[in-house]
Amino acid sequence: MSDMSSSNSPLVVGLTGGIGCGKSTVVSAFAQRGIPAFVADAQAASYYDEPDFVDAVCQALQADVRRDGHVDKRAIASLVFADPARLAALNGLVHPRVRRDFRRWLAAQTSPYVLFESAILYEYGLERDVDCVVCVYLEREERIRRLLLRDATSRDAIEARMANQLSAEEKMDRADFVLLNFEGNPRERQVAWLHDQLLARARARLVT
Repeated sequence: MSDMSSSNSPLVVGLTGGIGCGKSTVVSAFAQRGIPAFVADAQAASYYDEPDFVDAVCQALQADVRRDGHVDKRAIASLVFADPARLAALNGLVHPRVRRDFRRWLAAQTSPYVLFESAILYEYGLERDVDCVVCVYLEREERIRRLLLRDATSRDAIEARMANQLSAEEKMDRADFVLLNFEGNPRERQVAWLHDQLLARARARLVT
């Protein structure tokens, strides 16, 4: 059982995978089955609308990351992905708040299981907050191709971000379930099978 759930709360399913693997599409497929998801990256992004949080980020990174009255997220990325100490400082601000907000969100959920989606689930020990893990897999070059189209960024910038994540293969090895998200694989069929498996785990947990 995760650190965040009890026998009276939903089963918490971690959903992870490397950047660009298609986690958001998988979240949408589960949403069609009525399964809610807490998306850690989106929650963290919302903090940048809070002036006090932005001030704390500037202090932690020892750099002003504001431009024209708004946070320059590309400036943050260029700083933290090139400097492990700055990345650790930023994560020290973000992750405790994400955990706090997830606890509050989880307390309001009534579905048999929920998803906690995070690209860095294993990298920062967030797997301790979930009951089991689903890894979405897509091979590296296809992920880079998709990110180049999606983010209008450089290959070097993408690879710098990937360097701060575990390899897709290691995530697969550590996960309880793997969803293969490359073209030609029946994603819908995989999600349907996973949904049945996770419902069974949730029900067995209530019995025990």
